[in-house]
Amino acid sequence: MINLKNLTKYFHQGSVNQVLALNDLSLNVDDGDFITVIGSNGAGKSTLLNCIAGSFFPDKGKILLKEQDITTWAEYRRAAFVGRVFQDPLLGTCAELSIEQNMALAAKRGAKRGLGRGVRSKDRSRFSQALKPLGLGLEDRLKDSVGLLSGGQRQALTMLMATIVRPEILLLDEHTAALDPKTAHQILDLTRNMVKEHKFTTLMVTHNMHHALNLGNRLIMLHRGQIILDISDEEKKSYTVEDLVARFYEIQGEEFSSDRILLA
Repeated sequence: MINLKNLTKYFHQGSVNQVLALNDLSLNVDDGDFITVIGSNGAGKSTLLNCIAGSFFPDKGKILLKEQDITTWAEYRRAAFVGRVFQDPLLGTCAELSIEQNMALAAKRGAKRGLGRGVRSKDRSRFSQALKPLGLGLEDRLKDSVGLLSGGQRQALTMLMATIVRPEILLLDEHTAALDPKTAHQILDLTRNMVKEHKFTTLMVTHNMHHALNLGNRLIMLHRGQIILDISDEEKKSYTVEDLVARFYEIQGEEFSSDRILLA
């Protein structure tokens, strides 16, 4: 469904600060895949998502969506088929606008826009029904400013906004990392349920090995801009957190001991 072919991406190319973020990376993402993405800091995880979203273009390689080359499409053009949730809950919503205004903007993602009422009565009914399953009471607060919400409430709202127009691919960039453990667990449950119910094709970046193993049907590990591990559902079931952490130390050329498992 989405094919990445030989992607290479440099930052500060030609300077003393040159960084090779993606190194001839290729990846085929099938329709309905839920892929967890792990790797050390600087491995290329967020760069991979940014290239798919169109936040910047690769220096080499191609990005194909259903065999159509979208490599040079601008970010706004890809917004019609990309849903994205960031690590920072503040990035996915506009604090000054109300809940219903944020949702109205999300509902028009990828569509032509003109002059007209921003939120109509039928929109409010639709938004209320969409918010109710979250169990956060937001369906009764449509006119409240999003700035009044907690981080977890904003992240749940962002998840809904990212998928209110069905995306071809959902990109989750450590979307629970900035939340407290209880709220992070709630957002992960929401993620699991939404992806399962709607069969969203999903890439989820995480540093949590338990989440990487327990969520999704596929896991990839990045190192220095390359995929060094790609395991499917059945094989993933045979892996433990200790196995993954040991692989991290192996690629770093360090000896692994079981007491380092706390790092995961």
